[in-house]
Amino acid sequence: MNWMRHGQGAVRPYLYGDLSVIDFIEEVFGAELVENLESGGSSPGFHVEARIGDSMLVLEASDAWSSPKPAQSVYVYVEDVDATYARAMAMGAASISEPNQKPYKERACGVRDRFGNTWYIATYTG
Repeated sequence: MNWMRHGQGAVRPYLYGDLSVIDFIEEVFGAELVENLESGGSSPGFHVEARIGDSMLVLEASDAWSSPKPAQSVYVYVEDVDATYARAMAMGAASISEPNQKPYKERACGVRDRFGNTWYIATYTG
């Protein structure tokens, strides 16, 4: 659709982080950076749009945030929740909950990245 940036994702999570959040989404989720533009203003850094699977994610990344730092949460479906959780731990994330089977037919977990964003990660087990 030509009225949406990059042609997909009418609704997109919009997250914030330090510059390492870009490496985090690439390493943990295999994100493909579609756009990575230098931003100015009071918190110089980068405006990033990334594709994870069939969805788009928007990030503002800077090492110069004022306090309090903005933080959000996002729910991401992946093919292998256990492997994704392991990659997140290797990238310095804190565990909120280890992968386990949920009554709603998902194997899911939660992690918090170093910036404070919460990532709920799940595999639908149908």
